[in-house]
Order: sequence, then C-alpha cells, then structure tokens
Amino acid sequence: MKLRIFGNSIRLRLSQTEVERLHTTGKVEDCVSFGKSALTYTLESSGISEITTSFENNRLVVSVPAGAARQWAASDEISLKAEKPLNPGESLKILIEKDFKCLTPRDEDESDNFPNPNKSC
Repeated sequence: MKLRIFGNSIRLRLSQTEVERLHTTGKVEDCVSFGKSALTYTLESSGISEITTSFENNRLVVSVPAGAARQWAASDEISLKAEKPLNPGESLKILIEKDFKCLTPRDEDESDNFPNPNKSC
C-alpha cells in the first residue's frame, strides 16, 4: 500500500492483493521505519457510516464503512473519497485508490498493480 501525504490530503493506493485482503480480512497495514521510530498506516473496514481517520502514537488509521469497502473491492470502481472538516476553513481530503500500472516504464515492481484502463491510448 502506498501512502501519499500532501498538505491536508491523504492518498492510499492499493495493489490487487491488498484490495483482496481488505475485502477478505477487513484490514491492510504497512509501515515505514525511520530507525528509532516508525509510522504505521492502516486501512480498515468497519461498521461505521462514513470514512474517518485517526492519528495517535505514530499510527495513521483510515476507516471505511464495510459495505462501501466490499462494493469498491468487488467492482471496477477506482476510488473512494471523503473530505472531513477540521478547523474553520480547513478540511482533510482522503482518497483511496486502486493502483494502476504506469503507462511509461518505471524502476518499480508493478506486477500486482491493476491493468491501466488507458493502456490502449
């Protein structure tokens, strides 16, 4: 699972195996180590009504309603998104996507990524 943070936005990109794992187990997790500390990031499905986030003890958790996660995983739907209000005039944008193979060669293993729908372009 890839994590991208830019300003007040979080983007998670999942491979085919990770989408299947979310569908079957309800949870996908990864970690980046900084030596003495680490950032753990988790995508989970649960019995909630809307996408939520939390961050405590170097752990970012993005929670998705179980029904929405199941529908997304089993369909051609590309993304799930939400925008959560923060302070007045601020919000956190959340985007969860299926990770597609790039159209141009990259020095990255993309064997488990989804076929790019624009490949014929």
